[in-house]
Amino acid sequence: MNNKFKRLLFSIHSWFGLITGIFLLLLGLSGSILIFKDELDEIIYHKVLTVKPEEKKLPLDSLYQIITNKYQNLDGIAWLNPLAEKDQSYHFRLYLNDARLESYDLGAININQYSGEILRSGRSDDLEVGWIEWIFEFHFSFHLGMPGAALAAIFGLTMLISIITGFIVYRKFIWKVLTFKVKIKTKNWRMLSSDLHRVVGVWSLLLNVIVFFTGFWMNLFAFEAETWKKETIPTPNNTLVKVSLDKMYVESLEKMPDLVPSYVYLPTQPEKKFSVRGNLKGQNLMFAGGNVVRFDANTGEFLNIGRFSDLTFWDKVEALFFPLHVGNYGGISVKILYVILGLTPGFLAITGFMLWWRRKVKTNKI
Repeated sequence: MNNKFKRLLFSIHSWFGLITGIFLLLLGLSGSILIFKDELDEIIYHKVLTVKPEEKKLPLDSLYQIITNKYQNLDGIAWLNPLAEKDQSYHFRLYLNDARLESYDLGAININQYSGEILRSGRSDDLEVGWIEWIFEFHFSFHLGMPGAALAAIFGLTMLISIITGFIVYRKFIWKVLTFKVKIKTKNWRMLSSDLHRVVGVWSLLLNVIVFFTGFWMNLFAFEAETWKKETIPTPNNTLVKVSLDKMYVESLEKMPDLVPSYVYLPTQPEKKFSVRGNLKGQNLMFAGGNVVRFDANTGEFLNIGRFSDLTFWDKVEALFFPLHVGNYGGISVKILYVILGLTPGFLAITGFMLWWRRKVKTNKI
């Protein structure tokens, strides 16, 4: 590699890191927090979300009626904890649409499944349902709606470019770092930041490639013209399901008895289908994508069953993107690893800025 090309790659690596550094720091911090989203939400809002168990729960149909009475223009509802503990309130995600491109329109509602009392509800972008939900929406849209989702995807791509150029520029150090042959020099802050930048960059390289590529891919919807157009059209009044949700839910589990449900979609618009998703018993969460049972919510007709094993090769690859992005597939140890490495983009941005600033000061003195 000639020096001119190497300098070009180094410039690309540096400027991409500098321009997007603050956003990468925010994405890394918010992503690390969201690794333990459910656990943190339960701890922080335990008093609000805990219910007193009673002998009988309200039917899902009744809870659906409560939600749709309060929110009469919904794109849909998702029941996020169908296997909730007896003292855990039911948690639902609300898909909204206020016809503004600059808002992403997610919400949440928690209901006491025994009494029907609404414990908390509201939009995710204004802290009505707590700062964990606020961070969740911020992470993939910066609370800027569709433009923000596109921006997050672009930053994912710029991080990938920065990683690739850094890999090429520092390729001679990679094996040395992995075999612990690089000693971190502490003589001055420039040497320290330079060595830390390289070492941390190498050790976090693979996971950062995975996380930022999957994040970029999952936000590609933000570049579709049809998606932007739909966001400007207000959601019509709810069209309620015409058959029992409880009946379809029970039948779903009968149709796929090895399904461990984690997401139940309750339609509120005529073209949407009732569906139950989750992993299969004994199946690693990495392979949960594609496991689904669907019903026509207007007629109650069973439509189809899907399993990860039945997907095409590319669909299987895409189904892996979400678990690879959020790190929910390997227990607490993998989650902790994701938390630590999720902080590295911000660390690399800071050390990279320090190195750039030092070179800039040195150049000005010449």
